[in-house]
Amino acid sequence: MTRPSILIVDDDEPFRRRLARAFTDRGFDAREAPDYDGAVAAARAESPEYAVVDLKMPGRSGLELARDLLAVDATTKIVILTGYASVTTTAWAMRLGVAWYLPKPADADDILAAFARAGAPASALAEPPPEPEAPTLERAKWEHIQRVLLDCDGNVSEAARRLGMHRRSLQRMLVKFPPSK
Repeated sequence: MTRPSILIVDDDEPFRRRLARAFTDRGFDAREAPDYDGAVAAARAESPEYAVVDLKMPGRSGLELARDLLAVDATTKIVILTGYASVTTTAWAMRLGVAWYLPKPADADDILAAFARAGAPASALAEPPPEPEAPTLERAKWEHIQRVLLDCDGNVSEAARRLGMHRRSLQRMLVKFPPSK
């Protein structure tokens, strides 16, 4: 039996690699691309069954990529991840034929659940996703810090100012891995 293929497209390399490793552990043939050009080249070489696409990347957007991935193979199921959710982008994503739209941060279980909700065949998904759990206080804090940092375009000093904390304290927090849900 062949493993289902998934293409993960995100300019955040640590996040992309962690997600690819999680999907590989769940029985997928995970491939990665950092941007639009790499993703289109990978899809043309071998069309993935599933794709996880970041909405906001340098260069062309995730919406353009979703449109072009579906032009390569209309059967590819796509989930868009974003830290910039809006009604407009969600509507455009759904019009393009994107299977689901998830806010960041999302893990492999969240993405598998989105594919399942969008009607992907259960046999294609490695295992049914567990019931969602409420995030811990530490996880909620981590997600808030990540959103503020993203709003500041990665500027740690500005993010620390907005969070009302010392820059070095924020730097120490960012070195650690995110807490589990």
